[in-house]
Amino acid sequence: MTEQRPLHPRPQMTRERWIDMNGQWGFCFDDENRGLKELWQTRIDVFETEITVPFPPESRASGIGDTGFHPIVWYRRAFTLDPAIREGRILLHFGAVDYRAQVWVNGQLVAAHEGGHTPFCADITTALHAGDEEQVIVVRAEDSPTDLSQPRGKQFWEEKARDIWYTRTTGIWQPVWIEPVPDTYINRVRWTPLLERGQVGVHIRLNQKPRAGMRIHVRLSLHGVTIVDDTYALNPGRMELQRNVSLEATQQMNWRKVIWSPDYPNLVDAVVTLYEGDQAIDEINSYLGLRTVGIEGGFFMLNGSPTYLRLVLEQGYWDDTNLTPPSPDALYEEVKLIKALGFNGVRIHQKVENPQFLYWCDRLGVMVWGEMASAFSFSTEAIQRFTREWIEVLERDYNHPSIICWVPFNESWGVPNLATDPAQRHYVRALYHLTHALDSTRPVIGNDGWEHTVTDVLGIHDYAIEAESLRERYGTQEAVAQTLAARRPQFRAIILSEEAAKGAPIMLTECGGLAYQPDPGKPWFGYGIVRDSGELLELYEAMINAILASPVLAGFCYTQLTDVMQEANGLLTADRVPKVSLERLYEINRRASKALPGEVLTHIHQAADAITFGDGRQ
Repeated sequence: MTEQRPLHPRPQMTRERWIDMNGQWGFCFDDENRGLKELWQTRIDVFETEITVPFPPESRASGIGDTGFHPIVWYRRAFTLDPAIREGRILLHFGAVDYRAQVWVNGQLVAAHEGGHTPFCADITTALHAGDEEQVIVVRAEDSPTDLSQPRGKQFWEEKARDIWYTRTTGIWQPVWIEPVPDTYINRVRWTPLLERGQVGVHIRLNQKPRAGMRIHVRLSLHGVTIVDDTYALNPGRMELQRNVSLEATQQMNWRKVIWSPDYPNLVDAVVTLYEGDQAIDEINSYLGLRTVGIEGGFFMLNGSPTYLRLVLEQGYWDDTNLTPPSPDALYEEVKLIKALGFNGVRIHQKVENPQFLYWCDRLGVMVWGEMASAFSFSTEAIQRFTREWIEVLERDYNHPSIICWVPFNESWGVPNLATDPAQRHYVRALYHLTHALDSTRPVIGNDGWEHTVTDVLGIHDYAIEAESLRERYGTQEAVAQTLAARRPQFRAIILSEEAAKGAPIMLTECGGLAYQPDPGKPWFGYGIVRDSGELLELYEAMINAILASPVLAGFCYTQLTDVMQEANGLLTADRVPKVSLERLYEINRRASKALPGEVLTHIHQAADAITFGDGRQ
């Protein structure tokens, strides 16, 4: 039986009525920055070509395919609205526009947003023409290719992609849609599993203060069985409703049919309805997963049990579409492939992933490490930009049960002098604590890879490809203690402060990188070269066996899932074709880890306690 694909671009918060605005738009470059002065938002003559939204102009799928430097682009879309849907308000949604966007409707500025990876919305009701007249949306997107204070991730600041850097994504790159809503509507729904109390936290926010007599109805169901059916009166003085609702109805159910995990990805269906009197005026469909995550005894804990993390690095690029997936189906197939390879999780790397990808991770059972796209300079402007956007990421993705960890920084990108600059260390600590303040339910890694100052997981990036080297570094608690104290990947210390090592699980959060490029005529990059698929499988098996044999390591993340442009170190090609047998990779990845038996749990603490720092501290 084929699973039904989610059609809504925001699967965590859907309404029955919405209008897809993807497709053909007018398009033009503005290399001389003339558009604002010449009022292009009111003109049609400058839009001489077409682009297929939401594919970025650098991509072939957009119909443009221009990878040169074009810091400013403009879009135009004419449309009509059925008068029957205009009884309340009309919202215009953008999934993401990279990097700074201005939006006009019928020549009236309705939105301005900065941040290339997060959504924004405009109430365009008052800008619309009456009746069935033509309406016009114009978008100006500004994305400086060389501004390193912008959070940009793997998008290269040079014109040609090379090494680990990829072609840029400019302008609209996630879906655009229109949504009719009533005058007072549900603006946000937030779910917090509180399994230790047998409850779920419900936080609902309206767009404005409710009128007297308004109330909220919440219905939760699991496998078709209603587990919550409650109605709450709204306080006319408050836009928010917060309640902890009981999950008593689940106590008689088989636990495996209640909790969310990779093996049992159960999801609770949720319907939130806003009533005025006896009339339902707005309704949201959502979902949640009942699970807990945390750190205890040197392990990652899922639902109170130690869980070994077997992750794969996901860059989330496609040859023809760049950061944008070719289709929602492509995201579904991607998640299925991750499961078929034997991984129980994925580390999203240097991008904020499409909500439909996260939906399929929720639905199919793949744990996700959510990461922010890095900026590459340290300045007041970079701090402000990064922090504002990161807060929006945490808000957008809070409800996804698949997300089990947050990673604001990676490999000291954006904080290049972390070891010597107190301001940069304060910045990393501040983002770590800010993340915990906004989401107290998930572990946080302050700076993954090395130079840890504060972290819940001690992630190490180690691209040794010889199994013997991995055994020497991680094969015993004494070896790990020496590695943490003395090893300096990329000439960086792994740990910068004593407290960073205490009690944190130790994981290889980047490893592997074996490059096999069947076409010798193509440029390639990797951390180790193999000649054919047989050698790739042989080295991969030896490497994973060495990692699983460590009594100390609590998980790993292999680099990487797919080839990307010149990077040839994927287990799959850029077209998602396996380079080696999926069945063999699944069998290798699912082998038991020596670290999981209870009698070796103390080894992690002993390894951390035995670290001696360069200045003699212990």
